[in-house]
Parts: sequence; C-alpha cells; structure tokens
Amino acid sequence: MPPRGPPVGPDMRIALVGAHGHIARLAGPLLQQAGHTVSGIVRNPDHETDVREAGMEPVVADVEQLDVGGLTRLLDGHDLVVWSAGAGGGNPERTLAVDRDAAIRSMDAAQAAGAERYVMVSYAGSRPDHGVPQDNPFATYADAKAAADMHLRESSLGWTILGPSRLTDDPGTGAVELVTADGSGRPAEGFEGGEVPRADVAAVLAAVVERPRLAGTTLVFNGGDVPVDAALDTVLDGRPDA
Repeated sequence: MPPRGPPVGPDMRIALVGAHGHIARLAGPLLQQAGHTVSGIVRNPDHETDVREAGMEPVVADVEQLDVGGLTRLLDGHDLVVWSAGAGGGNPERTLAVDRDAAIRSMDAAQAAGAERYVMVSYAGSRPDHGVPQDNPFATYADAKAAADMHLRESSLGWTILGPSRLTDDPGTGAVELVTADGSGRPAEGFEGGEVPRADVAAVLAAVVERPRLAGTTLVFNGGDVPVDAALDTVLDGRPDA
C-alpha cells in the first residue's frame, strides 16, 4: 500500500468498515467521485461484487474476530477510518461484540496505524444516559453505541460522530435539520428526533470527510430543509478556533 497522504483533500485512503451496509454503499460512490480510494471492509466474501460496484475496493476481514494488532495491520496506510458496521440487533452478545468491543478496538488500532481521522456512524440518541429501559431489546445496542462513542471522544483521533435520527429508505433530498451535541452526545436544546433517508446520511458522511475542522464534533440530524454543505458550514462558522 502506498504511503499515507494528507488527512484531507483528494486522494485520501479511507477504510470503510461495514461496507456492505446501505449507508456505506450509498456513500461509496460519493467518496470515489471526490477522488478518494476506499477500502470497503466486509466480513462476507459474497459481498465483494456489491462493494466493488459501489466504488470501493473490497477487503474481506472479520473485525469481530480481529484483535487490535490484526486491526492495526488492516488499517495501516489509511488516512481516515469510517465505522458503519453493526451486528444488526437480535443477539445481545454479538451486539456488544461488534458495536462496542470491535468498534473500540478499531479506534485503538486506527491510532496505532497512524490514521489521523475517524468518522463514526452512530444514532441520534447515543449517550450514556440514553434512557432506554434495560428490559427493552434496544437497550443493549444503546449501551454498546454509547460506550463506543465515548471511547472515541476520549481518543486522540480527529473524530466526528454522526447521529442520524430514524433511518428510512426514502429518496434523499440533500438537505437536513442539523444540530451539534455536547460532550456526552446530548443534542442542542430544541432538537426532536424525526427521520432521515439513508441517502442523506451518506451525503453527510461524504461531506464530513471533506471537512477536517469538524473534528471533535457530534452532529445530530433529521431530514430537513438546509442543504447538507450549508448545514455543515454553518457549524464550522460557529467554530472559529476549530
């Protein structure tokens, strides 16, 4: 693999974990069009064709099974890591193994591999006081994501966390309602969760990749009326020292 380039601009090498997911396959072409080389990391070799058709170079690896050393080797040579993987619910043990433990190992590995930036695809309610009752099947996922997100915030990576509201398969509009969240993931006052098309989440992800000054920011959003680029630039305008 060629040496790493700068952590912004065209020709970045991006490792996208969970590359067969809906959001990842929508983001892949956007990242390719921006001039980046994307390693699409998938567990199932049967997904290689789909990943390649989405503009990514498929890499087969089971991140659930790899330790930090294995993940470091996997991520070596990449400028930016995107985590868009998940266990898919249904099995609490696997949810913790993937959404919490493997995600955290990938952050430690990204730092060890020299990747300067990390983008986490999370969800709007992710925070330690998420409020999901422990007898709710969603609680394990909420716990896992909260732990992973907090570990990322405490890392030395240039991190950005994406917190979309309920995902839909509606056509993307290219516009969002976006707010920032505090250090625990709680969104700014007045934000109420709604829904957002996966295509617009992919658009936000691709736009964040081009904005390294969004490091240290949690972005919570619904579908809305403000074009994605304008919404992100408004956040940057409010961070003159970022």
